Amino acid sequence: MPEPLLSVKNLSISFQNEKVWHTAVRRVSFDLNKGETLGIVGESGSGKSVTSLAIMKLLPNNYSRIDEGEIIFQQAGETAVNLITQTEKELKHIRGKQISMIFQEPMTSLNPVMRCGKQIEESVMLHLKYNRKKAREYVTELLAEVRLPDPERAYRSFPHQLSGGQKQRVMIAMAIACHPQILIADEPTTALDVTVQKGILLLLKSLQNKYGLSLIFISHDLGVISEIADHVVVMNHGTLVERGDVKSLMFHPVNPYTKGLIACRPPLDKRFQKLPVVSDFLDEPGKASEISIIKDPLQRITEHQILYAAKPLLEVKSLSVEYRQQPGFFMGKAKVFKAVNDVSFNVFKGETLGLVGESGCGKTTLGRAILKLTESASGEIIFDGLPVQKLSSGQIRKLRQRMQIIFQDPYSSLNPRITAGEAILEPIRVHGLHKDKSLMQQMVIQLLDQVGLEKSSYYRFPHQFSGGQRQRICIARALAVNPEFIVCDESVSALDVSVQAQVLNLLNELKNVYNLTYIFISHDLSVVRYMSDRIMVMKSGKIVESNEADSLYYNPQENYTRELIEAIPGRLITTAHS
Repeated sequence: MPEPLLSVKNLSISFQNEKVWHTAVRRVSFDLNKGETLGIVGESGSGKSVTSLAIMKLLPNNYSRIDEGEIIFQQAGETAVNLITQTEKELKHIRGKQISMIFQEPMTSLNPVMRCGKQIEESVMLHLKYNRKKAREYVTELLAEVRLPDPERAYRSFPHQLSGGQKQRVMIAMAIACHPQILIADEPTTALDVTVQKGILLLLKSLQNKYGLSLIFISHDLGVISEIADHVVVMNHGTLVERGDVKSLMFHPVNPYTKGLIACRPPLDKRFQKLPVVSDFLDEPGKASEISIIKDPLQRITEHQILYAAKPLLEVKSLSVEYRQQPGFFMGKAKVFKAVNDVSFNVFKGETLGLVGESGCGKTTLGRAILKLTESASGEIIFDGLPVQKLSSGQIRKLRQRMQIIFQDPYSSLNPRITAGEAILEPIRVHGLHKDKSLMQQMVIQLLDQVGLEKSSYYRFPHQFSGGQRQRICIARALAVNPEFIVCDESVSALDVSVQAQVLNLLNELKNVYNLTYIFISHDLSVVRYMSDRIMVMKSGKIVESNEADSLYYNPQENYTRELIEAIPGRLITTAHS
C-alpha cells in the first residue's frame, strides 16, 4: 500500500479559557490517500474545524496548543514532514500551494474592501511568481472554470456584490489557484440553497477529477457527506467515534451517535409524527424506535378535510412588492425590481403553509410584507377580516400581538446588550400584557422551560448560547405575546441537522399546544415537506406551483420544483434506511 498523502496521528488540542486548559480534540487519527475524498462529520463543537485548522497550523497561538500527536504530510517528490513542527517560513511554501482551504463563511473570509479578483491574484503572484498581467488573465480563467456566469464582472466585484453561492465559488477559485495536492473544504455549503449546494458539490467533484485533488470535506450533515465522500470519520465531543467507507457507514452504522445523525434528517420516503434526535440514541437507544412512528396518511387526509372546510385566517390577493434601484449620477431613471409579483393565496387556521424557493426568489420579502414590515406596492392582505394595509399604526401595533415572525439569523435578531430574559420580556412590556414585573418574569421563565431552556438562561447574554439555543430564545420571544400566526423565516437553515430536528419538533409541539398557524419559509424542500400541510413553490417573485405537501413532492408539475427535489442531498441515506 502506498503511503497516505496526509496522516493525522493521535492529535490532541486544548484551548485556554480563564487560565484553565480544556481539551477540544482528543487523540484523533485518520489518513487521507491521494485522489480520495475524506468526509469529517459531527455537530458544532465536535472538533471538526479545529482539526482542519491544526492541519493548516492556523490555530491561535495565544490561547490554543497541540498537546500531542503528529500531522505527517507527504509532499510530491520530497520527504514527509510533520506540519506541527514546521516554522512559519517553511509553512509559507505549503499553505495555499500544497494544502489549501475553503472556509465556512465566505463573507468573513474575503476582504470586504478588496475586489475579488485582486484577492486571488495575491496568492498566484506569491506562489506561481506570475506578473500582474499574467496573473489577471489566469484568475479570470479560474473564475470561468468555477462556473461563475460573468468572470470579468466577478473579478471586478467586491464580496458584497455577489450572492452566497458566487462568493463560495470565488473562495474555491482562490483555493485551487496554485494547484494544491490537498483541498480542505470546511462546511462550504452550510446555509446555501439546495440547488446552489448541489452545484458546489458537482464543481468540487469535477475539479478533483481534473487536478487529482485529495479532498477533506467537513460537514454536520451526513446527507451532504454521502453525496461526495469515499470514506467518512465521525466526531463527537472531540473524539473520533466511528470510521468507514461511505456506503458501509450509511447502511450499517455501529455507533449510536452516527445512527442518531442519520435518523434526525427528515426522511424523504415516509412521514414521522416526531423526528428522532441524537440524544434519543445516546441516552436510551430503545426510545428512538418508539419516537420514529410513521404518521397515518388517512389521519392526515381527515385533518386536512376539517382544516380546509373553514374560512381562511389569512387572505393574500394580487400582492406585489417593488424595490427601486437608484441610478448613478450620470444614469437614467431608477429601475423598478418586483421582488413579489402578483401573488395570491390563503392560509387556514391551524395550517402550516410551506414556502420554498432559492435565495432571491422573494420568500422573505413576502413574509415581511404580510406582517407589514415591508411596504407592498399593490394588492390586499386580509387577516381575520382585517385589511392589514389600511390599518393605522396603532391598529398595526395591536395586530402584531396576533402576528409574529421568527427571523432567519437568531444572533443578529437578538440585542447583544440585553439578556435572553429581557429579550423575551420586552414584547410583553411593549404590548402591556402585564404590569407586575415578578409576574412577567415568571411568564418568561415558563416560556424558557417550554422551549427547552433552563431557568438560568434568563440572565445570560446571546453570545453565551449555541445557535440552536439562540433560535429557541427567538421562538420564546415570538410566543411571549400569545400570537395566532407566526412566519418562520428560514428558522433552521444554518443549524446542525440534530439541532434542526429538535427545533422542528419544538415548533410542531407548540403549534399543537397553542393552535398556531405557520408560514414556514425555507430553501430545503425535505424540511418544508416534513413541516407543511401544503407547499407553495416560489420563483422570481411568483408562485409557480402549489399543492398538498406529499402530492407536490411525489408528483411535481413544474421543472423548477423537480430541480429542487433532485437537489435534496442524502438519497443514499434514504435508500439505506427505507
